[in-house]
Amino acid sequence: MPRVVHFEISVDEPERACRFYNNVFGWQTRKWGESGGGIDASQEYWLIETGDEGERGINGGLYRRHQGMGFTAHVNTIDVPSVDDFIEKVQAHGGRAVTQKMHIPGVGHFAYCEDTEGNTFGILQPEPRATD
Repeated sequence: MPRVVHFEISVDEPERACRFYNNVFGWQTRKWGESGGGIDASQEYWLIETGDEGERGINGGLYRRHQGMGFTAHVNTIDVPSVDDFIEKVQAHGGRAVTQKMHIPGVGHFAYCEDTEGNTFGILQPEPRATD
């Protein structure tokens, strides 16, 4: 079955967004083209590593939005150990919670948040039974 293999986040200020995601989730970001190869560095694309090879999850990218892009938004959900702790981290680094924490039976605790660029994302604290 087809699965999501990469995500992209459109932003107004890439450096600010990289700091946000690095500080809140510990992701590693690097501008594509700065370490050789890749696309033209003028295209302003940052690679995002969300974990180690072989771990559950996917990596992605971040790019500067521009007028006339015409893309519709996608909401990505991020697995976290504690929704409460991560809502605090999101707020401490310039983002905000857009919903309160909610319980989804058989899944876990969930909340929608917004990053420094106005993008919505979900954070999910899975229930142990749901991941066994």
